[in-house]
This record gives sequence, structure tokens and C-alpha cells, in this order.
Amino acid sequence: MIPILRVKDVLLSSIQGDLTDKEVLEYQSQMLTMLEKTEAIGVLIDITGMDIVDSFMARVINETANMARIMGTEVVLCGMQPMVALTLVEMGRELIGVQTALNLGKGLDKILSSTKGRRTSLHSQVL
Repeated sequence: MIPILRVKDVLLSSIQGDLTDKEVLEYQSQMLTMLEKTEAIGVLIDITGMDIVDSFMARVINETANMARIMGTEVVLCGMQPMVALTLVEMGRELIGVQTALNLGKGLDKILSSTKGRRTSLHSQVL
């Protein structure tokens, strides 16, 4: 299970290491459930710890981001390793409509600037 933290109105998750297809689908379900429960306005997915992203993982991340946007939430994927980016391009797997950032700090800045004025809660908690 991948932990999802709530920091104000942003959900933050850090995917560490390789995941099985089943774990990726469980993560997607868990993230969408957390969005529904928390009404978060932003999702930050940190993949710094991933050395490999296969086409299934790329598709699920893309679908998760699109589903979250349909639910009214901004999504930023951050921390992509150069070899992961190279692999995605070589496979022809674009992350269509998914905002990206170099690192966690830049990703959070991107979410906060694109959701300015929409933040409502002032607390942080681990979910």
C-alpha cells in the first residue's frame, strides 16, 4: 500500500520502487477514493524512487491523472528520472494532459499556483 498524505488541500504520494500491475491498480483506486473523501484540489505524485516505468504503469498514471482532473483536481507528476523519461519517449508513451515538475518542491509550487484561491482547509494530516 502506498501512503497518501494530505497537506492542506493537496494529496501527496511517493511511489518508491517497482510495483506489480495489481499494486498499480490498487494505488489508482486508493487515490480516487481519497480524492472523493477529502475533496482535495491537488494531487502530487512523486516518482523519484522509480527507476523503471513500463507502459502499463505509464497508462495507469495517465488515466489516474485524467480521472482526477475530471473530478476537479489538479495533478502534477514530479521527480521523473532521466532514464524513465527516455524510456517513455522511446515507447511512445506520452503522459497526455499530465503536468510534470522536476522535483517535489517545484511540483507543489505548480499545484499551489494553479489552484490559488481554491484552498479552504488549513490543517495537515496523514490519511
